[in-house]
Amino acid sequence: MSLLFTHAYYLSDDLKEQKIMKPYPPLGLLYVSGYMLSKNIPNDIFDTTFSSQKEQLAFISKRKPKVICIYTNLMTKIEVVKLIKTLKARKEYNPKIILGGPDVTYNVENYLKSGADFLVIGEGEETTYELYSSILSGDNFHTIDGIAFLENNKVIQTNPRTKIKDLTELPLPNRMAINMQFYLDTWKNNHGQSSMTISTQRGCPYTCKWCSTAVYGQSYRRRPAYLVAAEMRMLKEQYNPDALWFVDDVFTVSHKWLQEFKEEVIKQDAIIPFECITRAERLNTTILQLLKEIGCFRIWIGAESGSQKIIDLMDRRVDVNLVKEMIQKTNAIGIETGTFIMLGYPGETIADIKETITYLKEANPTHYTITIAYPIKGTSLYYDVENKITYQPDWETSTDRDIDFERTYPRKFYDYAVRKVVNEVEFFRNLSHSKWKAYQFKMKSIAITALLKRYTK
Repeated sequence: MSLLFTHAYYLSDDLKEQKIMKPYPPLGLLYVSGYMLSKNIPNDIFDTTFSSQKEQLAFISKRKPKVICIYTNLMTKIEVVKLIKTLKARKEYNPKIILGGPDVTYNVENYLKSGADFLVIGEGEETTYELYSSILSGDNFHTIDGIAFLENNKVIQTNPRTKIKDLTELPLPNRMAINMQFYLDTWKNNHGQSSMTISTQRGCPYTCKWCSTAVYGQSYRRRPAYLVAAEMRMLKEQYNPDALWFVDDVFTVSHKWLQEFKEEVIKQDAIIPFECITRAERLNTTILQLLKEIGCFRIWIGAESGSQKIIDLMDRRVDVNLVKEMIQKTNAIGIETGTFIMLGYPGETIADIKETITYLKEANPTHYTITIAYPIKGTSLYYDVENKITYQPDWETSTDRDIDFERTYPRKFYDYAVRKVVNEVEFFRNLSHSKWKAYQFKMKSIAITALLKRYTK
């Protein structure tokens, strides 16, 4: 075939994920592939998750597609650049390379000068179709919205692509093109249940400063509930997953849509246990009951901090007490909860971190994750700290995660702060059933406190 979709995430190289073992397929690529099929353009997908670059290159050498579309994001950028350079170094075969994904939007020149022929900026379906057709016919690329390329060593970036307003136009992701069983078995073997991803919406109407909206923008567009239910029914019949993960940024943003969704999944016998992400102010007792009735077993409710001061600096526009209340109510109704914590945000002090510890203890989510804040290029956070960046590593061999900036305390402080939060929260959680285990966490917390003091003098 003349068209190949691929990416550069290799599970065998990801030591952290090997401990977690919760991989998901490249849903964005599958959507673009499905769209191309709907336009009668056959294509291959080489899914690298359970493969290697060596096997990937062998596949490409054998098929020799005229166009290779590669998905790139913050996590895979380094490997994507290596892949491009390897492909470009092969003199006997020179495909056109198109890159798409959230990382290209604000790194246009870097990616083009690394060897990419074209960048697809924003949503990929319509742009990829027009660009691929023009590559084959040799038409003028200047008239295609949403792309970037080099011309006479100068970066050309065309007009932004208008986002797809009616998501009923989107065909289903081309899941048939990859071996979904690898994912299902990996989940089942490591966690006792299989899981798949599904998307119901594009864009997010909120303005959190650290969050990237590079692909779908600050918008809210949703697929009709009946189509989502029909997709769930298909997944149930074809793959029979034990659970679904809704990848939407705010699953419960529209209560009207949720009511329609409930009616459709019941009507179509499409209920599959699922987990989702949402915001506290888009939950209430009625919505929680609705979610439970249609199989929701876990809700991730974002706060990012237990300090209202930090939440306001993030432009999260939510009351930390409401977040705590909704986590508690979700627990009470029998649905698991999760929350996200970010340490090291500009302006955060020890007092704010102590408030976060108190918040986690009182809210008592079933699960919580902690990251150290980093500025993704193109976000408000990045522009806020751009003039305060203290470490900007080489672009090709690093990611935005490696960027550091002036914080309240030295960067090393926050590595210990994460451990402090975890040990204090686990001390509290274990008090009621294992005082010895709780004591061990407390001793670790005390030791870490001594280390933290070194960085605050």
